[in-house]
Amino acid sequence: MISEDQQPLTDNHQPKLKVCGLKKLDQITELMEMNVDFLGFIFYEKSPRYVLNSLSLKQIAEVPHSGKVGVFVNVSIETILEISEKANLNFIQLHGDETEEFISELREKFNKKIGIIKVLRVGTSESKEVRKEIEKVSNLKSQISHLLFDTDSKAFGGTGKTFDWNILNEIDIPIPYFLSGGISEENIHQLKSIKNQPFALDINSKFEIKPGNKDIQKIKEFKNLISNL
Repeated sequence: MISEDQQPLTDNHQPKLKVCGLKKLDQITELMEMNVDFLGFIFYEKSPRYVLNSLSLKQIAEVPHSGKVGVFVNVSIETILEISEKANLNFIQLHGDETEEFISELREKFNKKIGIIKVLRVGTSESKEVRKEIEKVSNLKSQISHLLFDTDSKAFGGTGKTFDWNILNEIDIPIPYFLSGGISEENIHQLKSIKNQPFALDINSKFEIKPGNKDIQKIKEFKNLISNL
């Protein structure tokens, strides 16, 4: 059964907002006061936004929010299960090269209340290549709550670069998706060119003073901007 937040989007859909790469408790509190929908915590040790360099799992667990997303890159199921439990996460974002078998096993071991977001990294490839990637996960759409389209990079995100959004008009997207990769106030007006509108926007490096230190005022202005789309 499709949950309410997985229903097809209408033309007047206002996207939800996810702020990723969080490392500072005071900023997290400010974002909650702004009613930001999703808070992203990166558990990828090579990232400059690796959250465990700044916050403990206990501190993350104590954040009173229902949209806490843990971002993982090519780690074991055991690691994901342990961190998600100790940090009291609500969503798991798989940002690596996780297979269908991996996702199926993870879904079996997870509480059904925890959503799984599978990232599809889009580079300079044509839409047919992206379509192939979607076909791979289409069989898992009952196990994945959302897709996330991000600009491909060796760093697995945080590039500040945008991929060609027109690709999204050339493919069938079976479940609601997050749009990521260089989203900013300068290009948000181009969102209207996408036929199948994103469920949520995922912002990160364009809204930082430095990695992990967010520009809260800029995020607030952006949130107001998308509310008037």
